[in-house]
Amino acid sequence: MLSAIEIAAYQPSATLLMGRVILITGAGDGIGKAAALSASAHGATVILAGRTVAKLEKVYDQIVAAGAPEPVIYPIDLMGATRDDYDELCGHISEQFGRLDGLLHNAGILGQRTPLSNYRDDVWDKVLKVNVTAGFQMTQALMPALEQSDDASVIFTSSGVGRVGRAFWGAYAVSKFAVEGMVQVWAAELDGVGPVRVNCINPGATRTGMRMQAFPAEDPNSLVTAAEIMPTYLYLLGGDSKAVNGQSIDAQPRR
Repeated sequence: MLSAIEIAAYQPSATLLMGRVILITGAGDGIGKAAALSASAHGATVILAGRTVAKLEKVYDQIVAAGAPEPVIYPIDLMGATRDDYDELCGHISEQFGRLDGLLHNAGILGQRTPLSNYRDDVWDKVLKVNVTAGFQMTQALMPALEQSDDASVIFTSSGVGRVGRAFWGAYAVSKFAVEGMVQVWAAELDGVGPVRVNCINPGATRTGMRMQAFPAEDPNSLVTAAEIMPTYLYLLGGDSKAVNGQSIDAQPRR
């Protein structure tokens, strides 16, 4: 396996994802949007999943205008989605494409930045639902479609606060610790028994709306853009990382 520094400098071929079908949650803006644009530019047919249709439509238009494979818009609200909704999604993907080659769990919510002793139950439940349970249920439901691929890559989104606990990060940090553990368990269960591999990416400090929400006084121009961290995402989504499983990779290893 390449080192994190080598992965961050990865230079994919223009046809790296040609013919692949990749679903991205939270594809309407931020890292999800950048991943959708980048994956489609490298040949993938992207399923744009998200809550706000207007945002997804703008990404759709950008992809089509660039001459990339026509994407698919799939509106879904992870807060309210049920197992039946995810089973229905799998049915649509299997019927239209016959398989799923990539799944990027990018959608997430921050919750409160407050001591755990003051944390609200309702916010806690929402953060764990979107950041952990939704990803688990969606991956479980989509496994039949992923198993129809010759090489399926599932990517979860981690964080530095999901490796070392930090004060005032509350349910968000707890959810990312859970993601790190879930990736290890799932990767161990799938290792060597099929075409599906599971990894996670810590994007690091990136110029996104969530980062601004967490650090409102920070100068966003001091941060890298979502587009600049795409080499790590492309590497894990493509065939060059076929043997990589159960890893947690920093998209910005030098920071």
